[in-house]
Amino acid sequence: MWYKKSITKLISEAEQSGEGTLKRTLSSTGLIALGIGAIIGAGLFSLTGIAAADHAGPAVMISFIIAAVGCAFAGLCYAEFASMIPVAGSAYTYSYATMGEFMAWIIGWDLVLEYALAAATVAVSWSQYVNELFLLVGIHLPQEVLSGPFEGGVINLPAIIIVCLLSLLLMRGTQESSFVNNILVVLKVAVVILFIVLGWQFIDPANHTPLIPVNEGEEMVKQGKMGFWEFWSSDYRGHYGWTGILQAAGVVFFAFIGFDAVSTAAQEAKDPKKGMPIGIIGSLIVCTILYVLFAYVMTGLAPYTVFSGDAKPVATAFEKTGYHFLNTAMIVTIIAGYTSVILVMLLGQSRVFYSMSKDGLLPKLFSDLSKRQTPWKTNLIFMIFVSLFAGFVPVSDLGHMVSIGTLFAFTLVCIGVLVLRKTNPNIERPFKTPLVPLVPILGILVCVLMMAGLPIESWERLGIWMAIGVAFYFLYGYKNSKIRKEKEAEAAAGRTSE
Repeated sequence: MWYKKSITKLISEAEQSGEGTLKRTLSSTGLIALGIGAIIGAGLFSLTGIAAADHAGPAVMISFIIAAVGCAFAGLCYAEFASMIPVAGSAYTYSYATMGEFMAWIIGWDLVLEYALAAATVAVSWSQYVNELFLLVGIHLPQEVLSGPFEGGVINLPAIIIVCLLSLLLMRGTQESSFVNNILVVLKVAVVILFIVLGWQFIDPANHTPLIPVNEGEEMVKQGKMGFWEFWSSDYRGHYGWTGILQAAGVVFFAFIGFDAVSTAAQEAKDPKKGMPIGIIGSLIVCTILYVLFAYVMTGLAPYTVFSGDAKPVATAFEKTGYHFLNTAMIVTIIAGYTSVILVMLLGQSRVFYSMSKDGLLPKLFSDLSKRQTPWKTNLIFMIFVSLFAGFVPVSDLGHMVSIGTLFAFTLVCIGVLVLRKTNPNIERPFKTPLVPLVPILGILVCVLMMAGLPIESWERLGIWMAIGVAFYFLYGYKNSKIRKEKEAEAAAGRTSE
């Protein structure tokens, strides 16, 4: 279970082409668009309001900066791996090469929390904005088909429909999906810029005062009325103040997960050694700048308290501008933006399971390719899986699960860079993470800190999900591992020759 996959073998697999392999169709521009397509979405248009109302207040801007710093460290580590090992699978593949099969399985299983549940989370928010659009044109959908049973409805039907439609598009082909994604990215970047420019002149400075709302628990600790550990395990911890900012950073971290989705498409990039670092770092820089400005304008247009429980805070804030005639266009473009996020998350998930199946850790059907060279059976299975979560689970619970899964993946990638620099220092690295070991260590610390800021329930769910994954590994993956069978065959051959 600790066998490692040879980097030479990984690179050899990446260079294969033809039937049975993924098709190289993505340019550097397409990769940046893929990253932005995944990054700008529910984290910005929906979770920003929740994080401000429940945790950080106007200081959600600081939360975005903290999350961006953690992403920058992890992004530099991802860029090194993606240029060096341009294979589908992202953090799963990198862990296989550095920490062995069992850790690779753990991270591959964990990535379901990131990609599949991210797609479900965004689909739920997509549904809310579609309902808002229908209301503007006089169509009233019944609440029973707009939310799951935990939120007073029966099923979130629009969320299920969009997941199914995009899964079918992915089955058709990566090139077609990339073309649709590029159009959607242009639309949503335009709406973010439009929101910032038009909203700036309507900012009320009073809404930014105080910038950091008082955390009653922090004050009680300072006055000696409450112990630190008592405070840390209480509801006060994430409710404003600096601990609230930290917890909000863990929540809005969800808004940055797109850059690593670029690495899942490494095997479909035309020039991965050059394009992967550009796609990962370029998309991260562009989105960070837009995020901070966006959060500043949103919390300046309306008091942060009005965003509590609001799945469409952008529409709520934009109403304060007076540009009511643009409301419909704004909502349509946000819907387009959400659509591209769901598309890229579904693509990323299918590529991770494709790689795991090729290694024998999952059944062969997950790596079966169609005539268009897409893992269509994986797309079909996740269409059903993601639809169920999107149709029945609340958005806040999904968002926390995605954040902790992503942070865990980022932590292991940072560890992987440290391990590989020690065990294989001379391998060709088209892009090198600067200031090693400082950057990977800082990436680990920031990610672990943000994980610590998430609710206890998120840790419990992560533990349950990982326990299921470990059980599946020993029941199926360990027995069918291709690398284990190869090693055992080599050992048997060696004994025979002796």
